Amino acid sequence: MKNWIHIALPKGRLGEKAYAMLKNSGYDCPALEDPGRKLIFENPEKGIRYFWVKPSDVAIYVERGAADLGIVGKDILLEYQPDVYELLDLRMGKCRMAVAGKKDFRDPVGQTLKVATKFPNITRSYYSGKCRDIDIIHLNGSIELAPILGLSHVIVDIVETGTTLRENDLMVYEEIVPISARLIANIASYQFKDTQINTIRERLQGQVERKYD
Repeated sequence: MKNWIHIALPKGRLGEKAYAMLKNSGYDCPALEDPGRKLIFENPEKGIRYFWVKPSDVAIYVERGAADLGIVGKDILLEYQPDVYELLDLRMGKCRMAVAGKKDFRDPVGQTLKVATKFPNITRSYYSGKCRDIDIIHLNGSIELAPILGLSHVIVDIVETGTTLRENDLMVYEEIVPISARLIANIASYQFKDTQINTIRERLQGQVERKYD
């Protein structure tokens, strides 16, 4: 398997869409399309190996060399800043990182702003650029509850349609950065398997351009 390309796919809808793009680029793997609980799938004819991992772990597998390539959200790259190459914006899984709060929210000027989030590093960087003193409350779920129950003034979270916010009488106040899926590569792999990796990148880029441009 020395010259095989190993690709980490995020479990879920994003990974399924990413595989569809790879399949349409000529990197199909019939074993992956069979239902079951397997996590690793190979196509010896194409010299390619796929495996499913938790979305937030994709960058770790790529950075550490267990995968040559991976598909990961820009939010993960910004939050964890892994030492990888970002090769291509796949322009799917689009959403945005935003500041949201109750509809009657007013920034308590002169006080520390309490911010609940799953993304402390993105949050810290954003408010540092605004020279705003904040208290980060790191939560792992139901972020929307924090301002409703008075735990925080605002939240920083991924917003796709905004439906959950509206249903809980919250609204977006500031957009921090747009988010979409990215193709990333292990640094050493890119040096030693550059021809194979660049071929994959170019084929995926062709699909992106045909679909969006």
